Amino acid sequence: MLLKLENVKTYYGNIRALKGISIEIEEGEIVCLIGANGAGKSTSLMTISGVLTPVEGEVLYQGQSITGLRPDKIVQQGICQVPEGRMIFPLLTVSENLDLGAYLRKDKNGVKADLDRVFSLFPVLSDRRGQHGGTLSGGEQQMLAIGRALMARPRLLLLDEPSLGLAPIIVDSIFDIIRQINQDGTTILLVEQNAQVALRFSHRGYVLETGEIALTGKASDLLKNEEVRKAYLGE
Repeated sequence: MLLKLENVKTYYGNIRALKGISIEIEEGEIVCLIGANGAGKSTSLMTISGVLTPVEGEVLYQGQSITGLRPDKIVQQGICQVPEGRMIFPLLTVSENLDLGAYLRKDKNGVKADLDRVFSLFPVLSDRRGQHGGTLSGGEQQMLAIGRALMARPRLLLLDEPSLGLAPIIVDSIFDIIRQINQDGTTILLVEQNAQVALRFSHRGYVLETGEIALTGKASDLLKNEEVRKAYLGE
């Protein structure tokens, strides 16, 4: 088991955002969390990445507790998050943004190889490497955010709403690359409001409702589930 959340409860002030969720992710999977706004999806990722600390429960990574570790220590363990809204540095160039993704690394040859890999996955970033991040299109900024995370060489990649604000044709392109990243050996935990695309590209899924797991199963089964189709697929 690569990642396991055991009865995790996380608060925002007095608000119980997560009410005791348990999640398991095997190495090599793409697992998605779907649900409405306020269901606790982003809170789950921020709890895993150390931005938020649970008041109860444990986050286990490769069998060891990482509960309460600082975010930079969690990145060093091999977990990296692409935040909602992309959060690139708009006044820095594409190359500078990518360099920051590798700020904890000392292996120059490995960093160079990973930079080449990012430019191979996202050729448009190679073409724009000297361009300021803020001048990129929304889709290009999403590519840059994912590329920056890959520069940390994560074993587990956390993606928060990668389709947000993007045209459907760009969404398909981004998810094709996410699938390629997974096939290259990176495990992915994906948060998405676009349940249709998330389930189409994932192996398994969890449905979150108001801080609790309502359903879980193979993504293909959830796509056919009557409750999921009515609540999240608009059918």
